[in-house]
Amino acid sequence: MTTATDRRLPFDRPNVLDLAPLYDVLRREAPAAAVTTPAGDPAWLVTRFDEVRDLLGDKRFGRSHPEPENAARITNAAIQDGPTGSYDTEEADHTRMRRLLTPAFSAKRMLALSDHVQELVDGYVDDLVTAREAAVDGVVDMHAGLAFPLPVAVICRLLGVPEADSESFRALSDRMATTSEDGDAHRARTEFGRYMAGLAETKRAEPGEDVISDLVAAQAADQDFHPPEMIRLAVGLLFAGHETTVNRIGLGTLFLMTRREHWDTLVADPDTHVVPTVEEIMRLGAPGDLGLLRYAHTDVDLAGVTIARGDAVILSINAANRDPGAFADAETFDPDRDEHVHLGFGHGPHFCIGASLARVELRTVFATLARRLPDLRLARDLDTIDVRVGHVTGGVTELPVTW
Repeated sequence: MTTATDRRLPFDRPNVLDLAPLYDVLRREAPAAAVTTPAGDPAWLVTRFDEVRDLLGDKRFGRSHPEPENAARITNAAIQDGPTGSYDTEEADHTRMRRLLTPAFSAKRMLALSDHVQELVDGYVDDLVTAREAAVDGVVDMHAGLAFPLPVAVICRLLGVPEADSESFRALSDRMATTSEDGDAHRARTEFGRYMAGLAETKRAEPGEDVISDLVAAQAADQDFHPPEMIRLAVGLLFAGHETTVNRIGLGTLFLMTRREHWDTLVADPDTHVVPTVEEIMRLGAPGDLGLLRYAHTDVDLAGVTIARGDAVILSINAANRDPGAFADAETFDPDRDEHVHLGFGHGPHFCIGASLARVELRTVFATLARRLPDLRLARDLDTIDVRVGHVTGGVTELPVTW
């Protein structure tokens, strides 16, 4: 594979809401392009909607690698860094995982959790109101006060992580997703694994109504479901279950605050407009620049190139969701658009199992903000707001707002 040293990820982007212009060029001229990963290895970057959607469901690609020791690395973080799972049993393992987790994210459990989410959001908004009244300049940080703690509290409740451990969990999660030449990300993952092993033993002795207890029971009943796999799955759930939602709350707020006509529409009728608003946030909100990592399990011809068995492939969800071939005025934030089939939650067999949970949280947040803080606005210009760098999922580190 040709290494494109002049196309090294991540590409420079003009601001936290817009993608690098190079993505648009690649969609038109090289929808499957040779690039260099942040770790310095070769990979293919796929940017068009049709190809990304099709590859998400293509069994010729997987998260495992036929020769893991020779696989291209993506980052020096401990999340999305390289191959995972067994090449020989990946499909069967994935099928078992979906079967185990589907009841945990059922409509019944989401309905039971929705009242708790509303209580949490109301409490965080109450605290923001109190903090604003006490602030000399009337400015509060909605990232620290709502966007960051809410998804952590919700996923901890769902999975059975004690509330007292949430601060430690947040710190470990952030370290795992931060690129580190000194290996700190992988040390954090090891620490996280030890924590989850201890929590699993606690649940084994005293099971509760939570996902970790469900996994412990499933592991006890299925000899092929080994403890290390259970712990790896639990770690992945804890991480994936909050990072995406944290970022979408932040980016969604920035979209709405910088496009006031859509905020005003939401304020006028939250019940009607919150669903399409959240779907547009999921389409356009682009927290990370790397996309989803897959490895070719056989030689595949795609968009004029041959991807060889074992090659790394990065599926750019961000670029696909802004493909003008799939969306009219694709770069425009428009909750009233006709096209609502985006790839923000993936597609096919790997469609995000927590999509319903993320939607509950995001709809509750934006409907509540519209009702309670109709005069909400950014307290600083978009270009001055700090963003996370060297982090797999990116996003903002602050949301200074007032009203």
